[in-house]
Amino acid sequence: MTRKLQILFTVLALVFVSLVDYSNTQTVYSMPGDAPFYVKNIVADTSMRFKRNVISGLGATRTLTALESGSTVLLDRAAGIVLTLPAPSPGLWYDIKTTVTVTSNAYKFSTGTQGTDFFNGGVVNVDTDTSNAVAVHTCDGSTHDNVSMNGTTTGGLIGSNFRLTAITATLWLIEGMNQANGTVATACATS
Repeated sequence: MTRKLQILFTVLALVFVSLVDYSNTQTVYSMPGDAPFYVKNIVADTSMRFKRNVISGLGATRTLTALESGSTVLLDRAAGIVLTLPAPSPGLWYDIKTTVTVTSNAYKFSTGTQGTDFFNGGVVNVDTDTSNAVAVHTCDGSTHDNVSMNGTTTGGLIGSNFRLTAITATLWLIEGMNQANGTVATACATS
């Protein structure tokens, strides 16, 4: 049996036999003489289906960790949530889904190091009130270290969704679709 198959069967046996929830831990495995490899963000239920780690029921603020990379984060608090991202390391990523429209404060994503780490990329904004007009707003990668949605013109309505991916040691790529109403404006912000 090849070395890769041995590793694959070892991982599968550990996941299927123990049905351990690795969503909030990072477990290191290695074969003698090989570099370690990691298993994380895997959740198995008793029916043997797998799903991504889901972060929900958040308070007013939440700092995401690198170990939570690959998680789906639900914006489910009408009074708003401020998410702070970890230091960008290429390959880290989070899917953010709005399940409750923000009605006060804001849904906000902030880089962990303001003024040093930034958002870059485009977001499709849909005006949901009457026209369904579509606009694309971009975060510039050099001044935008926050994304802030107010529940109306800058978005944050139910159905908004984003993927945040670290692409360098100082940049988060933002992609997504933002539901807004009124005179739609960019959610990319400097504060």
